[in-house]
Amino acid sequence: MSSPPNDETAPQPVGLVEQLVRDDVDRKRFLKMAGGAGAASFGAFVLAACGSSSSKTASTAAAPATTAAATPSDSGDVAILNYALTLEYLETEFYGKVVAAGLFKGSVGALIKEFGQQEMTHVEAIKGAVEKLGGTPATKPEGKFPIENASQVAMLAYTVENLGASAYLGQAGNIQNPEVLASALAIHTVEARHAATLGTLVKKSITPDGAFAKPADMSTVLAAVKPFLA
Repeated sequence: MSSPPNDETAPQPVGLVEQLVRDDVDRKRFLKMAGGAGAASFGAFVLAACGSSSSKTASTAAAPATTAAATPSDSGDVAILNYALTLEYLETEFYGKVVAAGLFKGSVGALIKEFGQQEMTHVEAIKGAVEKLGGTPATKPEGKFPIENASQVAMLAYTVENLGASAYLGQAGNIQNPEVLASALAIHTVEARHAATLGTLVKKSITPDGAFAKPADMSTVLAAVKPFLA
């Protein structure tokens, strides 16, 4: 792997972890963008998010869900997953712009590209499951990201991935369906591994919160991503 950016030359991106005022208007705007709760349960989400290669199995698992009445817990879980989908949209767009900028070469460049592809897989898994079950996926937001130099972008990626992992962890206790919870945690652990790898790249801690990761609630995540919404 080529030499990682020097930590001293990689400034913390302004605004990303800034704790902004928890404005209810901004919160409602973000939730509206993420889409309302769908009317179907998320039994097939497990197959999609975990990367099942059997379309026949996925189709069979999804069939009962299209006729089942939604429960309050189903609706809450769908809203959470659409919130997660919106974050995945932003991560995918970010990595796409980084790759297009050509700031990273060799093995590091390949790693960044792979991370972007995995974020895109997260998007397609969640979006595909929502559509298959008759729900409405979150609307893709338009992002804006400072893409200045390799050191700045590497630090930004490290912070974004830690935020994503914290966002999933922050919703874990609110998810009612055990299968949805398992799938969300399957994505959470990948986000955390991305963050740890990037921590090595920028010479930052791979476990910034110590032995126990800290969850981030929706308001905190909204404040963090607000500067990157066009």
